[in-house]
Amino acid sequence: MTKEEKFVELIQNNQGLIFKITTVYTTNKTDQQDLYQDIVYQLWKSFDGFKNQSKISTWMYRVALNTALTRLKKKIKAPKSIAIEKVVLQQTENYNPVFEEQLKMVYAQIQQLNVLEKALMLLLLEGKQYDEIAEIVGITASNVGTKISRIKQKMKNNILNK
Repeated sequence: MTKEEKFVELIQNNQGLIFKITTVYTTNKTDQQDLYQDIVYQLWKSFDGFKNQSKISTWMYRVALNTALTRLKKKIKAPKSIAIEKVVLQQTENYNPVFEEQLKMVYAQIQQLNVLEKALMLLLLEGKQYDEIAEIVGITASNVGTKISRIKQKMKNNILNK
C-alpha cells in the first residue's frame, strides 16, 4: 500500500473526527469546508512525521485542533454562533426527539465556550480519557479534570438560568 493510499484510508476512517472539529469551530458551511481542507492538508504535511508514539487519533486531534485554532487567530472577528439546525443529526429507527433536543441544547452551550473549553468538551464527548485529552491540548491531566469540572458547572448554570 502506498503512502497516498494509507493517508486516504486514514482520512476516510476518521472523517467524523475532522467533521466534529470543523462543526464546533466554524459558523457556516463554506468556512467548515475550508477548515476541513486545511486540516486534511496539515495532516498530509505532517503524515511523515507521525512516529506512532501516540494513538493515531491523538495525533489527528492535535493537528486538527491546532489548525482550527491557528485559523481562528488569523480570522479576527466577532464570535458568531452556529444554528444547531445546521448540525447533521443521524435519524434512524431509534430516533428520539427528547434526546435530539438535549443534544441541541448541549451544542448550543458548547458554542458559547471559549476556544480551549470547546476543545476539552469535544474530546470529552468523544470519550477520550483525561490523559489523552491532556496530550492533545498540551496541559496536565489534573488540569483537564479541573477545567472540565468547571465547564460542566458553567454549562449547567447556563441551562438552569434559562
